[in-house]
Amino acid sequence: MIKAIVTDIEGTSSSLSFVKDVLFPYARARLPDFIKSHQDHTEVQHLLVAANQLAGGNLDEKTLIAQFIHWIDTDQKITPLKSLQGLIWQEGYCNGDFTGHVYEDAVRNLRHWFDQGYKLYVYSSGSVQAQKLLFGHSDFGDLTPLFSGYFDTHIGGKKEAISYERIAAELGLPAEQILFLSDIKDELDAARQAGLATCWLVREQAPDAAAAHVQVSDFDGIHL
Repeated sequence: MIKAIVTDIEGTSSSLSFVKDVLFPYARARLPDFIKSHQDHTEVQHLLVAANQLAGGNLDEKTLIAQFIHWIDTDQKITPLKSLQGLIWQEGYCNGDFTGHVYEDAVRNLRHWFDQGYKLYVYSSGSVQAQKLLFGHSDFGDLTPLFSGYFDTHIGGKKEAISYERIAAELGLPAEQILFLSDIKDELDAARQAGLATCWLVREQAPDAAAAHVQVSDFDGIHL
């Protein structure tokens, strides 16, 4: 019996285009000035040090900014980058530059599941801060009260089974009582390897009954 549902964001509960066409370009355009104007802030300093270590050297500000831009352009799941993007997006949300896109079917079903007593969680490569911002400033208002917790790459990579084992341990539930929703097969494979139930969102195509995981075109197709 499923007791908890863990949902991905990009391509699952929110459109890929919102992330790739709105959030990523916004952070990319503002990142150089943001670093220059916030580099004395303790949180940003920690992120710059961590990024420098990952880049393998004592990079100066200009080179480090170029490294961040390269990571964005190549869609790297680098934890300090994701955290920095979250800080930049926070300003965007607060300034009203955009609101978080969430599919209507996702919102409706998440609310229904919440009312039924299921525990809801988010697991995304974007930082926990970025996740809370998206759902907190969504097109449908503040959705954060629906969720009991959030996970990002601090728990581990999304294509690694150990990450889902850690999530199950954090939730205090047997893995088979947790349903993971994603649009990425490799993530679903890792979740299944850890014992979680899985569901594959394929919003841009018809579900394939022979697929490795149960496929649905939207949240309305998920049956608990």
